[in-house]
Amino acid sequence: MADAPSAANASAPAQSPLASSTDGFHLVIEALQRNGLNTLYGVVGIPITDLARLAQEKGMRFISFRHEQPAAHAASISGYLTRKPGLCLTTSAPGFLNALPALANATTNGYPMILISGSSDRAIVDLQQGDYEELDQLAAARPFAKAAYRVNRAADIGIGVARAIRAALSGKPGGVYLDLPAAVLSETLDSETGQDSLITVVAPESALPPCPDAIARAVSLLKQARKPLIVLGKGAAYAQAEGVIRDLVESTSIPFLPMSMAKGLLPDTHPASAATARSLVLGQADVVVLVGARLNWMLGHGKPPQWSPDARFIQIDINPEEFDSNRPIAAPLAGELGLTVQALATALKQEKICAPSEWLAAIAVKRDTNTQKMTERLANKTTPMNFYTAIGTIKTGLEGRDIVLVNEGANTLDITRNVIDMDKPRRRLDPGSWGTMGVGLGYAIGAAITTGKPVVAIEGDSAFGFSGMEVETICRYRLPVVMIVLNNGGIYRGDDINRSGGTDPGVTVLEANGHYEKIIEAFGGKGYYVTDHEALSRALDNALACGGPAMITASIDPHVGTESGHLSKLNPKAGSK
Repeated sequence: MADAPSAANASAPAQSPLASSTDGFHLVIEALQRNGLNTLYGVVGIPITDLARLAQEKGMRFISFRHEQPAAHAASISGYLTRKPGLCLTTSAPGFLNALPALANATTNGYPMILISGSSDRAIVDLQQGDYEELDQLAAARPFAKAAYRVNRAADIGIGVARAIRAALSGKPGGVYLDLPAAVLSETLDSETGQDSLITVVAPESALPPCPDAIARAVSLLKQARKPLIVLGKGAAYAQAEGVIRDLVESTSIPFLPMSMAKGLLPDTHPASAATARSLVLGQADVVVLVGARLNWMLGHGKPPQWSPDARFIQIDINPEEFDSNRPIAAPLAGELGLTVQALATALKQEKICAPSEWLAAIAVKRDTNTQKMTERLANKTTPMNFYTAIGTIKTGLEGRDIVLVNEGANTLDITRNVIDMDKPRRRLDPGSWGTMGVGLGYAIGAAITTGKPVVAIEGDSAFGFSGMEVETICRYRLPVVMIVLNNGGIYRGDDINRSGGTDPGVTVLEANGHYEKIIEAFGGKGYYVTDHEALSRALDNALACGGPAMITASIDPHVGTESGHLSKLNPKAGSK
């Protein structure tokens, strides 16, 4: 966003004006660093350019993006991966608004992040007198954030940062907005007062154990179960509870079904995994343990026909407000997820409760049948490539590699989730509860910065377009990110027609012959264009071997793909007249 002359353009000195004084710029950086927050994602401009410069000078890392929305997505996924609030810094008004969708997405998905935005003169904004980028940002943020705060005095910066951190992490994590007017950033005060105002946040997360009576109620239900099931959600992945989850599963033999971002908490190849028998276990389970998962649209709201009408639910969640949201929860277990799973596993072992062998055998038969069907489907290499040919080839190329997988699109998302197994936790990142497209490159950058591991982003051509300019960001920071764009020339598919008979393309059509890899070549990265599975295999090997930014355009048959992926039932059809 271009700067423009304005009184709102506060400028931070390289150091405090006097040895005995400080200012809002310095206090913001000191407050963040005091709490172990040392990376900022964002886009500079009025009035926060010098705040970013000072952050870098003081040892923080500032990752400068081309657009605020992917920057905020990077901050949110960093929060998910680290259990510390990810930080996004934006300019006022338009810059703030660009980041707002990602803040809302973080809140919906339970990712801790703090969006910090500069803002214009409060006196002028509140009287609507037409200040530069005038907007009541605090009011705009509140509906989309877990909490929102404005700092009106430099002496309150420490409190503002502390409250934002605690709100982002306590209970169910989420997005928090922190408004910093330009006048507060440039305000000076004596150093002793400034230092005294800073706060180190102590134990912001809620490590609350479950109630013993609640554990006993859950155990009683599982004693009666003939077809028990554990459903793992991304809340379990966020909690980093894979050790106690493994103990729960392996001590009881209860089959588990991982939701998309919970894949890898236990390997997808684990003998208790019911992922390839999903329809069977959802339709027949009689007692279901929800571990950091919600009965939202992705689980059919817990209702028939996807679920048995007689199913009873045990739900483990840090937020009691999640209980009874769709189906009655017979045994609610409120508490920190790791402590609660551990307590449940201990109680079940004491009672020697195990899943019935008949139930496990039925799942094994269904799993073997579906696995064989998928194996045969992947073995059929088509020319031109369909999604299964391309993603099956990528699956083979990634086996044995410790990478973070980012995935978005419609068919690209659904088929990748079903085809590519995960064997480590928090290695699969995707659109989450809202199905938000455009998270891909922001997540890829955040994951590369946070983990230091190679990242592979498998992108539909439409989804890639939401954040495609961040290819330059990936190249500028020399990040180990390989992007694979599966190009079937459209949203869902590329063979739509113009119903009017006019010359404009159909509403879902994109450029089927597009060479997306040329974008990365323009910025010094490695680019590959492939049209068959053998070339794709070679390109993937070469891209991973280069250790830096790379992109593969994989040309897919434009006639393949399902509208809305697996969600066609949610896309109503227009009638004819």
